[in-house]
Amino acid sequence: MALSLVPVSFDQLAGWQQDDPTPIIEGLMDCGRHVASVKAYKTGSMGLTCADLAPAYGSAADECPRSACEARRFFESHFQPFQIRTAEEKAGFVTAYYEPELEVSSRRSARFCHPIYKRPHDLIALDDTNRPAGFDASLAFGWKTDGGIKEYPDRRAIDQGFLDGRGLEIAWAASRADVFFMHIQGSARLCFEDGSMRRVTYAAKTGHPFTAIGRVLIDWGEQHPDRVTMQSLRRWLMDHPDRVDALLWRNRSYIFFREASVDDPDRGPVAAAKVPLIPGRSLAVDRFIHTFGMPVFIDAEKLIHLSDQPFRRLMLAQDTGSAIVGPARGDIFTGSGSHAGELAGRVKHEATFYALVPNAAAGRFSQ
Repeated sequence: MALSLVPVSFDQLAGWQQDDPTPIIEGLMDCGRHVASVKAYKTGSMGLTCADLAPAYGSAADECPRSACEARRFFESHFQPFQIRTAEEKAGFVTAYYEPELEVSSRRSARFCHPIYKRPHDLIALDDTNRPAGFDASLAFGWKTDGGIKEYPDRRAIDQGFLDGRGLEIAWAASRADVFFMHIQGSARLCFEDGSMRRVTYAAKTGHPFTAIGRVLIDWGEQHPDRVTMQSLRRWLMDHPDRVDALLWRNRSYIFFREASVDDPDRGPVAAAKVPLIPGRSLAVDRFIHTFGMPVFIDAEKLIHLSDQPFRRLMLAQDTGSAIVGPARGDIFTGSGSHAGELAGRVKHEATFYALVPNAAAGRFSQ
């Protein structure tokens, strides 16, 4: 999708003077440490690079702003805002996601019978060097077999026992709906019967395209387009147990997880940018367009339930998702637990997106 970047001033960002972007500072430093010690993030098609962002990472650590006023001055000193516009001039759009908490057991039982799987050994990443001829170019994973690489079995096959007996179960959950929505969110806190807690996060997927079950229910005439929320989807699953398979299997994509440490339960899960997410400040973006570690200001005037006022806030691109497609499309991380889930499930709003580009690189985007 074509996009254009229109330079604006910070004074033109509605709500900027009322925002407190202090939490973003720690996020910038996290991204800087990852880039410096592990690897740089891939550059999106917009063209902003980790090298462009590196000076800002260093300045965040050196200056370490501690108040809202200092944080705003930091961004005003080091960045130039650009409004993101699409060729179609369509409004941007935000949804939200969260880190669920699931009641689980380490052993299967009549109650705990829904598996949470780690990545199978025969699931391999695909790229231009190993993707078989004729394979859909969008498939990022495949099934390594003695007869060559094939399409990995989908959600239906896995639900019907394809992975049984391999010892891949991280835990067993009591609710199939919880596991499904955990797949959508990409992470979870697992609460075991003995009171212990473990965190899991995305490891891989079968590679099949993601299909939103809300869209399926709209097509079936079972949900109104303006009233689809995570809560309405959960109610439908509870009210139609005989049709759950038919609905969930329409989403062929299946997610696998890996265990992650919970060094600080107050911090968010480690997601695609390989650093902890910041509740209310981390944004999932289209990774093919945007580069992780880029600040993005969101102006969603009609989104008011997250903070009892219009959502106008500086965010940090730190995650991605199959449904997040396009330059002015984002998914807000609301935090962990059931309350965060209630908040996230109701976010479906138009928004204006502004990319904050480091001053040294701003000239490239003003052409």
